[in-house]
Amino acid sequence: MSDDTLFPETISITVCGDGGTGKSSLSLRLVRSCWTTDYDPTIQDFYTTTRTYSGRPYHLHLTDTAGQEEYRGLWSSSGMSSDAYLLVYDVTNKRSLEELEWFDGLIEMEAEMREEKFERERELELSGKKGGKDGMGGNGKGPAGAGGGFAVRPVKIVAGNKVDLSGQREVTAEEGLKWARGRGAGFMETSARNCVNVEETFELLVRRVVEAREAARNGVAPPFPEGKPFVLPDEDEKERKRMSVLTGKSKGKKGRGIRRFGCAGCVIC
Repeated sequence: MSDDTLFPETISITVCGDGGTGKSSLSLRLVRSCWTTDYDPTIQDFYTTTRTYSGRPYHLHLTDTAGQEEYRGLWSSSGMSSDAYLLVYDVTNKRSLEELEWFDGLIEMEAEMREEKFERERELELSGKKGGKDGMGGNGKGPAGAGGGFAVRPVKIVAGNKVDLSGQREVTAEEGLKWARGRGAGFMETSARNCVNVEETFELLVRRVVEAREAARNGVAPPFPEGKPFVLPDEDEKERKRMSVLTGKSKGKKGRGIRRFGCAGCVIC
Protein backbone atom coordinates (compact mmCIF):
# COMPACT_ATOMS: atom_id res chain seq x y z
CA MET A 1 0.00 0.00 0.00
CA SER A 2 1.46 3.35 -1.03
CA ASP A 3 1.92 6.39 1.18
CA ASP A 4 -0.64 8.22 -0.94
CA THR A 5 -3.21 5.56 -0.07
CA LEU A 6 -2.29 5.61 3.62
CA PHE A 7 -2.36 9.38 3.90
CA PRO A 8 -5.02 10.98 1.69
CA GLU A 9 -4.63 14.69 1.12
CA THR A 10 -6.97 17.08 2.86
CA ILE A 11 -8.87 19.78 0.98
CA SER A 12 -10.51 22.55 2.99
CA ILE A 13 -13.60 24.20 1.51
CA THR A 14 -15.45 27.20 2.88
CA VAL A 15 -19.09 27.60 1.83
CA CYS A 16 -20.08 31.26 1.95
CA GLY A 17 -22.78 33.65 0.83
CA ASP A 18 -25.77 35.61 2.09
CA GLY A 19 -28.18 34.09 4.61
CA GLY A 20 -30.95 31.89 3.28
CA THR A 21 -29.25 30.97 0.00
CA GLY A 22 -29.05 27.26 0.81
CA LYS A 23 -25.43 26.90 1.91
CA SER A 24 -26.24 24.45 4.68
CA SER A 25 -28.61 22.53 2.42
CA LEU A 26 -25.85 22.03 -0.16
CA SER A 27 -23.40 20.92 2.54
CA LEU A 28 -25.87 18.49 4.10
CA ARG A 29 -26.87 17.12 0.71
CA LEU A 30 -23.22 16.35 -0.03
CA VAL A 31 -22.28 14.94 3.38
CA ARG A 32 -25.50 13.25 4.52
CA SER A 33 -27.58 13.02 1.33
CA CYS A 34 -30.46 14.79 3.06
CA TRP A 35 -32.52 17.96 2.63
CA THR A 36 -34.74 19.82 5.07
CA THR A 37 -37.39 22.51 4.69
CA ASP A 38 -36.50 24.03 8.07
CA TYR A 39 -34.41 27.21 7.96
CA ASP A 40 -32.14 27.53 10.97
CA PRO A 41 -29.61 30.34 10.44
CA THR A 42 -26.11 28.94 10.77
CA ILE A 43 -23.41 30.63 12.81
CA GLN A 44 -20.76 28.14 11.77
CA ASP A 45 -20.82 24.39 11.18
CA PHE A 46 -18.14 21.92 10.17
CA TYR A 47 -18.48 18.75 8.13
CA THR A 48 -16.07 16.09 6.95
CA THR A 49 -16.50 13.69 4.07
CA THR A 50 -14.30 11.72 1.70
CA ARG A 51 -14.38 11.74 -2.07
CA THR A 52 -12.19 9.97 -4.63
CA TYR A 53 -10.70 11.75 -7.60
CA SER A 54 -8.50 9.99 -10.19
CA GLY A 55 -8.32 6.91 -7.98
CA ARG A 56 -7.12 8.77 -4.91
CA PRO A 57 -9.21 9.60 -1.82
CA TYR A 58 -9.38 13.14 -0.49
CA HIS A 59 -10.66 14.23 2.89
CA LEU A 60 -12.94 17.24 2.43
CA HIS A 61 -13.24 19.57 5.40
CA LEU A 62 -16.25 21.83 4.86
CA THR A 63 -16.86 25.01 6.82
CA ASP A 64 -20.47 26.16 6.49
CA THR A 65 -20.45 29.83 7.40
CA ALA A 66 -22.94 32.47 8.50
CA GLY A 67 -24.21 34.84 5.84
CA GLN A 68 -26.06 37.29 8.05
CA GLU A 69 -24.29 40.62 8.46
CA GLU A 70 -24.13 40.34 12.26
CA TYR A 71 -21.97 37.20 11.95
CA ARG A 72 -19.71 38.24 9.11
CA GLY A 73 -16.94 39.31 11.45
CA LEU A 74 -16.70 35.70 12.61
CA TRP A 75 -16.47 34.52 9.01
CA SER A 76 -13.71 36.95 8.11
CA SER A 77 -11.64 35.90 11.11
CA SER A 78 -11.97 32.12 10.76
CA GLY A 79 -12.82 31.23 7.17
CA MET A 80 -9.82 32.61 5.36
CA SER A 81 -7.38 29.70 5.19
CA SER A 82 -9.23 27.37 2.85
CA ASP A 83 -8.05 25.73 -0.35
CA ALA A 84 -11.34 26.51 -2.07
CA TYR A 85 -14.43 28.65 -1.67
CA LEU A 86 -17.98 27.93 -2.79
CA LEU A 87 -19.80 31.25 -3.12
CA VAL A 88 -23.54 30.55 -3.03
CA TYR A 89 -26.37 32.81 -4.12
CA ASP A 90 -30.10 32.28 -4.55
CA VAL A 91 -31.31 32.52 -8.16
CA THR A 92 -34.65 33.84 -6.86
CA ASN A 93 -32.97 36.71 -5.02
CA LYS A 94 -30.81 39.07 -7.07
CA ARG A 95 -29.53 40.83 -3.98
CA SER A 96 -27.92 37.59 -2.80
CA LEU A 97 -25.68 37.66 -5.89
CA GLU A 98 -24.72 41.27 -5.20
CA GLU A 99 -23.87 40.33 -1.60
CA LEU A 100 -21.19 37.95 -2.87
CA GLU A 101 -19.02 41.00 -3.62
CA TRP A 102 -18.23 41.30 0.09
CA PHE A 103 -17.13 37.68 0.38
CA ASP A 104 -15.18 37.76 -2.88
CA GLY A 105 -13.35 40.87 -1.73
CA LEU A 106 -12.15 39.13 1.43
CA ILE A 107 -11.09 36.06 -0.54
CA GLU A 108 -9.03 38.20 -2.92
CA MET A 109 -7.38 39.99 0.01
CA GLU A 110 -6.51 36.59 1.47
CA ALA A 111 -5.09 35.44 -1.87
CA GLU A 112 -2.82 38.48 -2.03
CA MET A 113 -1.64 37.89 1.53
CA ARG A 114 -0.81 34.27 0.69
CA GLU A 115 1.22 35.36 -2.31
CA GLU A 116 3.12 37.91 -0.24
CA LYS A 117 3.81 35.30 2.44
CA PHE A 118 4.96 32.85 -0.21
CA GLU A 119 7.40 35.39 -1.65
CA ARG A 120 8.83 36.20 1.78
CA GLU A 121 9.33 32.52 2.62
CA ARG A 122 10.85 31.81 -0.77
CA GLU A 123 13.34 34.63 -0.30
CA LEU A 124 14.32 33.18 3.07
CA GLU A 125 14.76 29.73 1.56
CA LEU A 126 16.86 31.02 -1.29
CA SER A 127 19.09 32.83 1.18
CA GLY A 128 19.57 29.58 3.13
CA LYS A 129 17.89 30.83 6.28
CA LYS A 130 15.02 28.37 6.20
CA GLY A 131 13.90 25.02 4.82
CA GLY A 132 14.81 21.38 4.75
CA LYS A 133 16.94 19.49 2.28
CA ASP A 134 14.26 19.77 -0.39
CA GLY A 135 14.29 23.55 -0.13
CA MET A 136 10.59 23.59 0.73
CA GLY A 137 10.51 23.55 4.50
CA GLY A 138 11.12 19.78 4.55
CA ASN A 139 7.51 18.86 3.82
CA GLY A 140 7.67 18.78 0.04
CA LYS A 141 4.74 21.16 -0.20
CA GLY A 142 6.61 24.42 -0.44
CA PRO A 143 5.95 27.73 1.27
CA ALA A 144 2.45 28.73 2.22
CA GLY A 145 1.11 25.28 1.50
CA ALA A 146 2.15 25.34 -2.15
CA GLY A 147 4.55 23.11 -4.02
CA GLY A 148 7.31 23.77 -6.49
CA GLY A 149 8.02 27.39 -7.28
CA PHE A 150 4.56 28.94 -7.27
CA ALA A 151 1.98 30.01 -4.74
CA VAL A 152 -1.40 28.32 -5.09
CA ARG A 153 -4.26 30.79 -4.99
CA PRO A 154 -7.57 29.59 -3.56
CA VAL A 155 -10.05 28.09 -6.00
CA LYS A 156 -13.42 29.85 -6.33
CA ILE A 157 -16.67 28.40 -7.64
CA VAL A 158 -19.93 30.37 -7.75
CA ALA A 159 -23.13 28.34 -7.29
CA GLY A 160 -26.54 29.69 -8.23
CA ASN A 161 -28.75 27.62 -5.94
CA LYS A 162 -32.51 26.89 -5.90
CA VAL A 163 -32.90 26.33 -9.64
CA ASP A 164 -35.91 24.15 -8.79
CA LEU A 165 -37.79 27.43 -8.17
CA SER A 166 -37.58 28.40 -11.83
CA GLY A 167 -40.84 30.35 -11.76
CA GLN A 168 -39.37 32.75 -9.17
CA ARG A 169 -35.98 33.25 -10.83
CA GLU A 170 -34.49 36.76 -10.66
CA VAL A 171 -30.97 35.90 -11.86
CA THR A 172 -30.48 34.20 -15.21
CA ALA A 173 -27.78 31.59 -15.73
CA GLU A 174 -26.04 33.96 -18.13
CA GLU A 175 -25.93 36.71 -15.48
CA GLY A 176 -24.52 34.33 -12.90
CA LEU A 177 -21.90 33.04 -15.32
CA LYS A 178 -20.86 36.57 -16.29
CA TRP A 179 -20.51 37.57 -12.64
CA ALA A 180 -18.42 34.50 -11.83
CA ARG A 181 -16.09 34.76 -14.79
CA GLY A 182 -15.55 38.45 -14.15
CA ARG A 183 -14.11 37.49 -10.78
CA GLY A 184 -11.99 34.55 -11.82
CA ALA A 185 -14.39 31.87 -10.62
CA GLY A 186 -16.04 28.81 -12.07
CA PHE A 187 -19.81 28.59 -12.22
CA MET A 188 -22.54 26.04 -11.60
CA GLU A 189 -26.28 26.14 -11.02
CA THR A 190 -27.57 23.84 -8.29
CA SER A 191 -30.61 22.60 -6.43
CA ALA A 192 -30.05 21.14 -2.99
CA ARG A 193 -33.71 20.14 -2.89
CA ASN A 194 -33.64 18.13 -6.13
CA CYS A 195 -29.96 17.18 -5.80
CA VAL A 196 -28.98 18.89 -9.06
CA ASN A 197 -25.26 19.49 -9.62
CA VAL A 198 -24.37 19.07 -5.93
CA GLU A 199 -21.82 16.27 -6.31
CA GLU A 200 -20.62 17.80 -9.57
CA THR A 201 -19.97 21.17 -7.96
CA PHE A 202 -17.84 19.74 -5.18
CA GLU A 203 -16.10 17.43 -7.65
CA LEU A 204 -15.18 20.51 -9.66
CA LEU A 205 -13.77 22.17 -6.54
CA VAL A 206 -11.68 19.10 -5.74
CA ARG A 207 -10.44 18.79 -9.31
CA ARG A 208 -9.38 22.43 -9.51
CA VAL A 209 -7.53 22.25 -6.19
CA VAL A 210 -5.73 19.05 -7.24
CA GLU A 211 -4.79 20.53 -10.62
CA ALA A 212 -3.48 23.71 -9.01
CA ARG A 213 -1.38 21.75 -6.52
CA GLU A 214 0.05 19.50 -9.21
CA ALA A 215 0.91 22.45 -11.44
CA ALA A 216 2.73 24.14 -8.56
CA ARG A 217 4.59 20.98 -7.55
CA ASN A 218 5.73 20.39 -11.10
CA GLY A 219 6.93 23.94 -11.49
CA VAL A 220 4.59 24.60 -14.37
CA ALA A 221 3.16 28.05 -15.11
CA PRO A 222 1.24 29.51 -12.17
CA PRO A 223 -2.29 28.11 -12.08
CA PHE A 224 -3.63 31.64 -11.58
CA PRO A 225 -1.94 34.35 -13.71
CA GLU A 226 -0.67 37.17 -11.54
CA GLY A 227 -2.79 40.27 -11.72
CA LYS A 228 -5.42 38.70 -13.97
CA PRO A 229 -8.66 36.92 -13.14
CA PHE A 230 -8.51 33.19 -13.72
CA VAL A 231 -11.26 31.97 -16.03
CA LEU A 232 -11.88 28.25 -16.09
CA PRO A 233 -11.16 26.98 -19.61
CA ASP A 234 -13.72 25.06 -21.59
CA GLU A 235 -13.37 21.34 -21.03
CA ASP A 236 -12.81 18.94 -23.86
CA GLU A 237 -15.95 17.40 -25.31
CA LYS A 238 -15.69 14.15 -23.37
CA GLU A 239 -15.24 15.91 -20.04
CA ARG A 240 -18.06 18.35 -20.72
CA LYS A 241 -20.45 15.51 -21.46
CA ARG A 242 -19.37 13.68 -18.31
CA MET A 243 -19.81 16.69 -16.05
CA SER A 244 -22.96 18.15 -17.61
CA VAL A 245 -26.14 17.62 -15.64
CA LEU A 246 -29.71 18.39 -16.57
CA THR A 247 -30.85 21.69 -15.06
CA GLY A 248 -34.00 22.42 -17.04
CA LYS A 249 -36.96 20.84 -18.78
CA SER A 250 -37.51 20.30 -22.47
CA LYS A 251 -39.72 22.87 -24.13
CA GLY A 252 -41.32 20.27 -26.40
CA LYS A 253 -41.35 19.99 -30.17
CA LYS A 254 -40.35 23.53 -31.02
CA GLY A 255 -36.69 22.67 -30.68
CA ARG A 256 -35.70 24.97 -27.84
CA GLY A 257 -34.01 21.99 -26.29
CA ILE A 258 -32.78 21.06 -22.85
CA ARG A 259 -30.27 23.37 -21.24
CA ARG A 260 -27.29 21.77 -19.62
CA PHE A 261 -24.51 23.48 -17.75
CA GLY A 262 -20.99 22.09 -17.89
CA CYS A 263 -18.37 22.24 -15.19
CA ALA A 264 -17.26 25.74 -16.17
CA GLY A 265 -20.81 26.97 -16.42
CA CYS A 266 -20.94 26.75 -20.20
CA VAL A 267 -24.39 26.34 -21.67
CA ILE A 268 -24.55 23.09 -23.61
CA CYS A 269 -27.54 22.84 -25.93
